[in-house]
Amino acid sequence: MTNNQISGLIQASIAVKQQLLTDETVHQTIITCVEAITKCFQLGGKVLFCGNGGSAADAQHLAAEFSGRFYKNRKALPAEALHCNTSYLTAVANDYSYDVIYARLVEGTANNGDVLVGFSTSGNSTNIIKAMEAARNQGVITVGFTGATGGAMKELSDYLFNVPSTDTPRIQESHILIGHIICQLVEANLFP
Repeated sequence: MTNNQISGLIQASIAVKQQLLTDETVHQTIITCVEAITKCFQLGGKVLFCGNGGSAADAQHLAAEFSGRFYKNRKALPAEALHCNTSYLTAVANDYSYDVIYARLVEGTANNGDVLVGFSTSGNSTNIIKAMEAARNQGVITVGFTGATGGAMKELSDYLFNVPSTDTPRIQESHILIGHIICQLVEANLFP
């Protein structure tokens, strides 16, 4: 590993974020998504998160920003990452299919007006797609975090953040950036 390789990786991350910095569509989507999540919490709803692998870690991270705290000492907000119950996860994957692990939880716990945030760098993860379909059927607002194309999640997302990259690590780095912005602005709306 050389300094040039390290610099190149940092520059690749910056280049994707530079595109986000100048993309007015992304900025407007953040604004409207923040308004929707703020309203969800104000009306007593909850925000659910799902993803696979590193995206599951991102889902858990952002759920904790709401249920724990971001900047402010304030009351907890109802937010949860759907993969955290390993007994449920392994039972449903074994007894039914890994493809429905999140959809069944959405069916069982989500209500009209709640928000489901799904992470898939390709936008084509079957279990995330099925969760978003279940959410749509129940009047749940859907937020998709994907890579450049949006994949199949594009049509299932009320709010889509399709990061302009096809490189998984660069996409996930930008997912956390956008997620942190949303968490900060929602918290500021709810606890001025």
